[in-house]
This record gives sequence, structure tokens and C-alpha cells, in this order.
Amino acid sequence: MTTTDTVKNGKSTTKQSGSLLRLLLDNGALTALVVLVIVMSLLSGDFLTTTNLLNVGVQAAVTAILAFGVTFVIVSAGIDLSVGSVAALSATVLAWAATNEGVPVVIAVLLAVVTGVACGLVNGALISYGKLPPFIATLAMLSVGRGLSLVISQGSPIPFPDSVSHLGDTLGGWLPVPVIVMVVVGVITAVVLGRTFIGRSMYAIGGNEEAARLSGLRVKRQKLVIYGLSGLFAAVAGIVLASRLASAQPQAAQGYELDAIAAVVIGGASLAGGTGKASGTFIGALILAVLRNGLNLLSVSAFWQQVVIGVVIALAVLLDTVRRKAGATPTAAGAGSGGPKQKMQYLIAAVVAAAIVGGLALWNNGSSSDSKKDLKLGMAVSTLNNPFFTEMRAGAQAEAKKQGVKLTVTDAQNDASQQANQVQNFTSTGLGAVIVNPVDSDAIGPAVRGANDADIPVVAADRGVNKAETATLVASDNVAGGKQAARTLAEKLGGKGTIVILQGQAGTSASRERGAGFAAGLKEFPGIKVAAKQPADFDRTKGLDVMTNLLQSHPDIDGVFAENDEMALGAVKALGSKAGKSVAVVGFDGTPDGFKAVKAGTLYASVAQQPRELGRMAVQNAVRAAQDKKIADAVKVPVKVVTSKNVADFE
Repeated sequence: MTTTDTVKNGKSTTKQSGSLLRLLLDNGALTALVVLVIVMSLLSGDFLTTTNLLNVGVQAAVTAILAFGVTFVIVSAGIDLSVGSVAALSATVLAWAATNEGVPVVIAVLLAVVTGVACGLVNGALISYGKLPPFIATLAMLSVGRGLSLVISQGSPIPFPDSVSHLGDTLGGWLPVPVIVMVVVGVITAVVLGRTFIGRSMYAIGGNEEAARLSGLRVKRQKLVIYGLSGLFAAVAGIVLASRLASAQPQAAQGYELDAIAAVVIGGASLAGGTGKASGTFIGALILAVLRNGLNLLSVSAFWQQVVIGVVIALAVLLDTVRRKAGATPTAAGAGSGGPKQKMQYLIAAVVAAAIVGGLALWNNGSSSDSKKDLKLGMAVSTLNNPFFTEMRAGAQAEAKKQGVKLTVTDAQNDASQQANQVQNFTSTGLGAVIVNPVDSDAIGPAVRGANDADIPVVAADRGVNKAETATLVASDNVAGGKQAARTLAEKLGGKGTIVILQGQAGTSASRERGAGFAAGLKEFPGIKVAAKQPADFDRTKGLDVMTNLLQSHPDIDGVFAENDEMALGAVKALGSKAGKSVAVVGFDGTPDGFKAVKAGTLYASVAQQPRELGRMAVQNAVRAAQDKKIADAVKVPVKVVTSKNVADFE
């Protein structure tokens, strides 16, 4: 009997194993997900807990919803780079209409949805009738959508209506609503792709657009619908994201378009068009979520996480290429779920996977009982691309080493949603305490409330947390620092002159507070005129570019206030020989590079927050909170103005 022969009353074992192998070959993304879950389970005893698995689902939801919309576009051989900005714009429209304008919530939700669809239709019109390449058209919408979000919100987060914020809650105290929305949207995507005329049209256009046109398809109209659907799903994703954060963030979902595209491609779709399915996209989104969650649990460096994620994306796509060359059976365009034989194969695979995962869960429960003996802390930093926060991390790590505790530091990259995910991951691992340096004080509230429910003390560092309980706030006073900066610059100019202000990233509490303090301090000096205010996002390169541009229209300024040292140093570079001579520049943060510039005389002053001391005191108080010791409600780190006269004391 050959290996392909069948027994009279059933199939041979060899053929069954061959079918399973074929199933794995035909579903490379599913294989990658199973392998990834097994690896993470072996490496971390905290991974296969109910709480953490639900966290993975919540963290995958927004990316998956965006990716479902992008699936339509990629199947039709297009690309949509605007979905992240459209999501932020739709959420901002909803919050602005309902909160600021008093529009009924139902109508506000409809306005948000219409906004998303309209953006998609504009993309489709530019591509179909304007003959713009999809990359260019959607890249333009990316910029327009983000800009409109900032214009409407004035750069500040807007509280989300309570009735809509329930989308970020749970049903029955355990089932997250974002997961339900994700599943519903996924089912809709599968039905559209496999059971509707527009779905079959997507595959036809992606396979050969000219052939589709010659066969009678109205390709231009179909593309309008395709990009309109992508905009609709982006609006839904934006509403879900804002609901999780309890506020509409104008800078939300930055870079999410790349995650969405990655999820679709990892799921087996081709950027050349013609292939792709909803289940593959869903698995792709889960792979990204599992990877980020697992790396957090394993305390992998925030910088290395980006490297690992990039490598895994490349390997997943490479696996897909290899499996195709190995003879994997491609799914017919627009095909359904297959016959009884294929469904039985999926059932067998699901049972095997469940058995493996269940066995690992039992093994972890037995082997990780001693993992809680040592005190562990988690620290979620807003960004490590800024010297101030790297200094704060260094101080925290030094104190943790001194105290003999394990400290895991994560980098939110100024993404409030990513930081919420990180705090949720900390909560699911049952750490002794969590330190959070919020991207936004409102947006981190729901995640901190989750830690409150788990009886994990939270210490806020540098910025406070709204609508949640914290053991203490360790911070310097940004408003007071802004006032000191205004007084220092005004006194340097003799109470008269023209200045420009370089603002931080729109929507961040640090930028708002420092700017408000500076404006309040400047009221004491009516002879000082502010010629211009422009954001440079706390970035040195952007500070250089913005300052260079401002000098074209304001060449005779006398002073510059930058809301952090990085932008101040960029301004110094743009000013050249004027810096420290005819133009006085004042920064904020007191970073090592800032001190060097003060010593050299190019930077007149910096408001020093002593970030290392801030990090050290945050860990000190977190340890005390974990040990149930009494601590103060607020711990203030002194803020001092550093000039050439006292810079040696700080170096």
C-alpha cells in the first residue's frame, strides 16, 4: 500500500500526517503564530494567563480593525498610508462635536464615521479620477488628516463622551469590548471578500486591473468603494482607540498604518494584489500583538524590541514565500472556507494547538511558583528618544540596582495607546509596583485603574495621572519652571525685546504646562514681544529646521525660549554666531548636552529638572509602596535655573 492509499474504513496515519503538513504549509501565518505562542509560553510563565491573553486581544484590536480595511485595498493592488491619521481625525471629530459643541452623541458618532468614509472617498477619487499613485494620494491624506486633527483639537486631547468610552470597557467584568468589535469587523471583512460582488471585484482588480476593466467592471467606481471601506474601518478603529484612552488624542495612531500593512502582508496577502483573506489579516495582527506583549514580559530592551519586531516581520513574509515555493496550495481568490475535508483539518489543527497551549499553561503554573519571591518593578517611560528621559531611566536603574530589585523599563515612543498596553502587560504579570511617566495624563488613566483593581501601586513620574489612583507623584513643577524660564530670559534682555518660542509635541502635558508657565511669567514683562510660536516636537533636528525658517521672517529677534534643551540646541545651531551674543537662548530639562552648551556660552540658561534624581526618587517610592510603607502624596524634585555661573555644580 502506498502512502497515498486509503484504508477501507478510513485514512492511513501517513496520509493524515501529510494532510496536517499540507495544512501548515498552506497557512504559514498560523504556523508562525502557534510557534510564537509556544516560545513565549516557554520563556515566560506569565504569558499564558487569562488576563494576559485578554490583554493580547485588546492590544491587537485597533491594529486588526485598521488592517481589515487595508486588506480591501491591498487585495486590489493598492496601498493606504492614511488610516492612522484618519483614525485620529475621526475620533477627534467625535470628541470635539460631543464635548465642545454639545452635539448629541449619536450624531457625533455618525459625524466621525462620515469623516472616515469621506477621507477614504477622497483617496479613491484622487487615485481613480486624478490618476495619482495610491502611495502619493494616501500619503497626502496622512498629512491632511493629522493636520486637521491638530487644528480641531488645538493640539490638546479632548475628553471622550462617557457613553462612547464604554467601548473600551469589558462585558461581565472580563470580556473586553474592543475584542468583540474586532471579531465583528473581521466577520464583516470575510463576508465582503468571500460573498459579495465588491469582494470578487477586489480580487479581479488586484489580479489584473486592465482585464477587469475589459470584462465590464467599473474599476473607478469600485476603487471609490474600496477606499471608502478602508476609511470607514479606520474611523471605527479610531473610536475604539479613543474609547480605550478615554480621550481623543490628536497624535494618536502614528505609525499604525505600517502595523496594519504589516499585519496584512504577514497574513499572506501580496502587495502585488489578487490574494489575501480576513483570517490571515487577523492572524497577522495577533502575531504583532503577541510579539510586543511577550517582549514586554521578557523585559527585552525597548530599543531591541524594534529590531526583533522588524526581523520577525521579515521572517514571516519569507516563510510565506518559502511555503509557496514548496508547493502550498493557494486559496482561490474570494474562496470561502473550503469543504468538509478542509474544515476537519482546521478542527484537528485547533485541537492539537489547544492541547499544546493547555499543556504549557499547566507546566508554567507548576514551574513559576517561585517567580514572585523577588520584588519586581515596571517603568513605562513616555519616550527614550529624549536625553531627559534617558537620564531619568539611568537614575531609576541605578537606584533599582542599589535596592536589589528588578526593574523593567519600556518605551512608549510618545504613543499613549502603546503605553496603555505596556501598563496592562505590567499588571498581568503581578509586579510589586509600576512607575509610569505618562505620554498623556488622561489617556493613561484607564490602564492605571486596571492596576488599581489588581492592587498594584502606581507611582507617577514627572507627569500626573488623571482619573485614577497613584501612590504618589514624583515630579518637578513644569509650570513653575516655565515661569522661571520667562523671568530669566526677560531679565537677560533687560525687560525689552522680541522673542520666538519653540513648542514641544502638541498634546503633551509637558508642552502645555511649560508653555502656560512661560506665558504667565512673561506677563510681568510687557516690554517682551512674542513674534512667533511654532512646534518642533521636542526634537533637535526639527528645532534646527523650525528656527531656520523663523529667522527668514524674524531676523532681528533678541531671544528664544525652547520647551526642552533638544530644541534649544537645534535653535543654537540655526542661529550660528548669534547664539549667546546677540540672541539669548533658554532651554528646559537640564540635559548633559544642555549643560555643555551653557558652559560654552551658546545656551544662556536651562531650567534643570534633575532627571536622574527624579528617576532615583521614583524607584525609592515605588519600593516603599510595594512594601506597604507610608509615602507622601507628592514628592517634589527641585527645579533650578542653570547659567554659566552655576553650571559647574550640576556637571
